[in-house]
Amino acid sequence: MTDWSAIRHVVVLMLENRSFDNIFGFLRPAGPDFDGLDGAGCAGNDGIAPWPTPEGTDCSTVPNPDPGETFDDINAQLFNGPITGVPSMSGFVANYKHLGGNGAEVMHCFTRNDLPVLSELASSFAVSDRWFASAPCQTWPNRFFVHAGTANGYENNTLDGFPFPMQTIFNELQGVVPWKIYFHDFPQTALLSRLWPYFANFRLIDEFISDAAAGQLPAYAFIEPRYYPDVVQLPNDMHPPHHVPFADALVARVYNAVRASPNWDNTLLIVTFDEHGGCFDHVPPPAATQPEPPRPMQRFTFDRFGVRVPAIVVSPYTTAGTVLRADGPVPYDHTSILKTVRNCFGIAGPLSAREAAAPDLSAALNAPFDANRGPLSIDVPAPIVDDATLQAANGRDVTHMQGLFALVAKSLAPLGGSTTVAQHIQDLIQSKNAPAGAANAQTPAVPTTAGAAGAIARSVMQKILARFAAPKMPQAAPQAAPQDSIYRGQ
Repeated sequence: MTDWSAIRHVVVLMLENRSFDNIFGFLRPAGPDFDGLDGAGCAGNDGIAPWPTPEGTDCSTVPNPDPGETFDDINAQLFNGPITGVPSMSGFVANYKHLGGNGAEVMHCFTRNDLPVLSELASSFAVSDRWFASAPCQTWPNRFFVHAGTANGYENNTLDGFPFPMQTIFNELQGVVPWKIYFHDFPQTALLSRLWPYFANFRLIDEFISDAAAGQLPAYAFIEPRYYPDVVQLPNDMHPPHHVPFADALVARVYNAVRASPNWDNTLLIVTFDEHGGCFDHVPPPAATQPEPPRPMQRFTFDRFGVRVPAIVVSPYTTAGTVLRADGPVPYDHTSILKTVRNCFGIAGPLSAREAAAPDLSAALNAPFDANRGPLSIDVPAPIVDDATLQAANGRDVTHMQGLFALVAKSLAPLGGSTTVAQHIQDLIQSKNAPAGAANAQTPAVPTTAGAAGAIARSVMQKILARFAAPKMPQAAPQAAPQDSIYRGQ
């Protein structure tokens, strides 16, 4: 076993809304050492069994429309009735039909031919079949867990808690080791107001490629995918019904950059997904440690994990073909990333009781260094996008999350000017505490199309980067971190 002293760079790419079975159920034969679908019996939902992509067909946008991912939808998928006991995992089809979808589509699962990059990395390094989303909740709560060890009591994507005040792993790394957040159009991490003083550490994805090539990867790098279509590209987040080959190509781009980097010898790369997005999985999520005592009137205590999600761990110290499971009763979840970063760089903690209970990923360092381990690169042709497809994607109705991101971007717009971070936080809190009529009058309109929402999000982030993050700015805080007093009344 290799110890953490060999790892100086941790890179995390978190994609969107796919279950383990949806991505890797047919990766290899099912058995005691791999809890998949190939050759395993599965009762299915409403008599529909999970099914792979038929030869010669294109299922890259299945399921379409987007399955349910709210807290209520997920509970319906898991329990298909009263929320008690061990989840039966039998309500996926019924819930999807209730939302207007073709029930069979939510049972579709990809094959190696559909996702060659993810499949090759899962076979060449380590794949975990015991990694659960941190909560049976939507995207934002699960992404908050990977950054802050808690969702602060919110089980759905909502602006009710914005600006979100939680302490993050990035704040704890600040001044100790370098970190960066790389993104394509709008970073979900921008919802966390304790990161606003450090917008100098937010960089566009092309800078990740150049940092890797120059041997200048930060100690901790977190990568967010493209959530919107733009004038030349479709989303590459893998969120249904977005075309999955674009996300597979993103994984190849990130892996190739890390593998060719002078930092490769000391890098741990993690590719995972925030939540299952309503896609079928057959393994019941177990009980989980509550991150903190629940607040009055909190609907969910976060004492259950969410559905299994795909997770790949890549390093030159990882034996090919490893199926990664935690050595103990607590499975991996997103707070295992926090524990890994903390243990790797010697950062005291934890951020929450959930993180304190989480296993780290040291079991993936199960081999001595071997510079030839894994493919030197993965060549995947970039998916071709024609003008008609781009135009249709930009004109499509905005999704709930795309609309919320645009609203967040509008609220962050003053930070692209001269407003200080502390003053802006105070302004937002005062606006939230204003009488209902006054607050409603100031609520900006939600864009109606994905293209319009994306344009707003990109424009605001460009202005914020121009103010806070000149090209190749040295790692430094542009101003003092917000004090706890700023968050009183949240």
